[in-house]
Amino acid sequence: MFCLSLIEHNLPLPPHLLNRPLLDAIKEELERLFLDKVISNLGLCISIYDIRTIEGGFVFPGDGSSTYKVVFRLLMFRPYVGEILCGKLKASDANGLHLSLGFFDDIKVPAHLLPHKSRMGEDGIWIWEHECGDLPMDLDEEVHFRVTKIIYPPIPVEQDANASPFSPMEITGEIYGDGLGLLSWWAD
Repeated sequence: MFCLSLIEHNLPLPPHLLNRPLLDAIKEELERLFLDKVISNLGLCISIYDIRTIEGGFVFPGDGSSTYKVVFRLLMFRPYVGEILCGKLKASDANGLHLSLGFFDDIKVPAHLLPHKSRMGEDGIWIWEHECGDLPMDLDEEVHFRVTKIIYPPIPVEQDANASPFSPMEITGEIYGDGLGLLSWWAD
């Protein structure tokens, strides 16, 4: 779920940070640039793990920033396909379920990856018709799901005014399988 990624970046350090210790100033600028951002095919940046090397400090003509070549590691959230995660059920609609991990919300379980014999109830909540009775998929319940796909869609050039916000990383999961689904189903 979490991994370290080695990054090399040419970092212009703004003049207002030059009065601080170099390592602190560089870390602050790296956090501003990378924290809570998705890097395509790497995942969501959680934190700067460490700074390996700092080289340079060149000031280019006409620029007040000093530029450093920085090699550092980022702690990234990037689950792998087949990994089982525990999230919370945030929304339910005709397309399926929307889950959240607390720090990441772009997780969907499409209707065809719900347990077989699932149906949408009149109140908009999915219900699994199990042999021992109906098991509702209530909101804010904890859910075990298996990651089936991770995609990094291209950034749209234009977006409709009423479209949902762009998500740079989307996880698709399934809750059909032993031990998967709402934790309340497996409590007994």
